Amino acid sequence: MANIVENYLKSLLLRGGRRICKTTDIIRLKNLIASLRPVTTNHELIRIGGDGDGGYLIPDDLQNINVCFSPGVSETANFELELANNRNIKSFLADYSVEAPPVQSKLFDFEKKYLGPTEDSIYITLESWVNKKAQNQSDFILQMDIEGAEYGVIHDTSSETLRKFRIIVIEFHGLDNMIIRAGFDLIDLTFKKLLKDFEVVHIHPNNAVKPQKYKDLEIPPVMEFTFLRKDRISSRQPVLIFPNKLDRPNSSLSEDYPLPRCWYELNAQQACA
Repeated sequence: MANIVENYLKSLLLRGGRRICKTTDIIRLKNLIASLRPVTTNHELIRIGGDGDGGYLIPDDLQNINVCFSPGVSETANFELELANNRNIKSFLADYSVEAPPVQSKLFDFEKKYLGPTEDSIYITLESWVNKKAQNQSDFILQMDIEGAEYGVIHDTSSETLRKFRIIVIEFHGLDNMIIRAGFDLIDLTFKKLLKDFEVVHIHPNNAVKPQKYKDLEIPPVMEFTFLRKDRISSRQPVLIFPNKLDRPNSSLSEDYPLPRCWYELNAQQACA
């Protein structure tokens, strides 16, 4: 009888473009969140790219970095422009949705392509892009905001190529999908791959989307993560206070949402508040 009712409900929801999905075990969710707790390191955080959207907190570990890869240009390139003007760092930019970056610099190299897990006339992979532009170099910055395609890109890119980046900044989208079992598996695999060689040093929720509540957890759907390669870290301590004094809201049109406590509390089993 239970299966008949469940199948009927599934059929009814599918007619309306919806479906029933199995939710993730709460312990698995809390364990993933615990693995992502940010740490302070021997490199203090600085803000690059100004206030508002397009500005990010990164470790002050830029010495001898001369290349940034930045897919997802859209309407802002403040981060890359500050790297060029103040640090003499060249940026390789890519975005099929625009004809050119919104600002120009002699240190910009623009590719009219989307970053993705495949290679064709519209898409380029991170692996081939790095090999094409900086094959015999390493110690780069990756600043990636590609509206949800980040999961496929990370999965497609070899760990060897990822290790060429000293600092990685990614805006992750659809993080609330970790509540659903299938969504959790993709997100969990993505972070596990990054955490092999990198530590999370900062997280900042994008206030354009409200956090989602699930049982005693609070999950912001869109968050900016900053990673630092482990070999650059000589000391680490858990971050116990959020927001960082350098954090700024992405949008001035809505209230800011601080990082929920369960994302940085030492005891990840505690509830968000």
